[in-house]
Amino acid sequence: MIQHQTPLGLAIERYLQHWRALGRRYFKEEQTLKALIRFLVEHGFNDLTQDSYDTWCQAHRSLRGITQRHRQLTVCKFCRFRQRTEPECFVPDRRRFTRGTPHDPPVIVTETDVARMLVACDQLRATWQSPLRPALCRLGVALLYSAGLRRGELVRLTLSDVDEAQGVLHIRESKFHRSRFVPLSEDARIEVRRYLRKRLQAQFNCAPNAPLLCNRVAGFHGYTGEGFQQIFAEMMRSARIQGDDGRQPRILDLRHSFAIGALLRWYKEGADVQVKLPKLSMYMGHVSILSTAHYLQLTPTLAQAASEQFEARFGTLIDGGMS
Repeated sequence: MIQHQTPLGLAIERYLQHWRALGRRYFKEEQTLKALIRFLVEHGFNDLTQDSYDTWCQAHRSLRGITQRHRQLTVCKFCRFRQRTEPECFVPDRRRFTRGTPHDPPVIVTETDVARMLVACDQLRATWQSPLRPALCRLGVALLYSAGLRRGELVRLTLSDVDEAQGVLHIRESKFHRSRFVPLSEDARIEVRRYLRKRLQAQFNCAPNAPLLCNRVAGFHGYTGEGFQQIFAEMMRSARIQGDDGRQPRILDLRHSFAIGALLRWYKEGADVQVKLPKLSMYMGHVSILSTAHYLQLTPTLAQAASEQFEARFGTLIDGGMS
């Protein structure tokens, strides 16, 4: 619930309910709009106006341009929704938004890179609060890379979501409230079995609804996305894997690498990639192929594979036409 039930707060509640009814989670949007209300109250503003909006924007000048722009867009979308029932309400001018810097392109990792990451996982230090740190980081890397999971999907897995016998994960209520079953590769199934044995030896809660990735912080808890991010960052510093521009791969980059890897395999197998794309989209939990296309960055290796397949299929036709 929004903390301050002012007319603005009630309008925000309606906005969030509207989008959640359509299957959107809108957690980040809720955080931004809650913070906006707190800011207005703390600075003595009764509603969102040009003056209060400008003051709010000024308070965020130290943030990255892309972060400022995302927050401004969130507020603008809410204001346009509110305008449907309150025509006179304030709506920010998008032409005055902070110019956002483009997102860094993904660092695509190879199987060799992943092997180095797994070695670095094994070298992580276990603690009393987190005795499974090396094992859960290793499992996380294996699932993120080989199954293309989102970070949130990984940390929300429970024991009941893991079908060890069939080698299948049940991803529940993910983005857009979509659930799906994810068959695992043989290597990933081995990693799952290895982790489950270590988890059992550590005597963690084995109830069906217990989190798969867990620690002993404050008793017994599952890892949050931020908590796993910290372990992943420590592992990456040890693995010393970098892209051509010197950046280290992010967690999301493993999902990009999974999608690129799928295309590479299909090109090498001579498969019809256009026919395969809907299957990839479904496997990754996307609502359409357009969402999947975001992950299909054209890398030199991918371009070479596509070129070789084209040459194998149509090279003789082109040569014949030119003779």
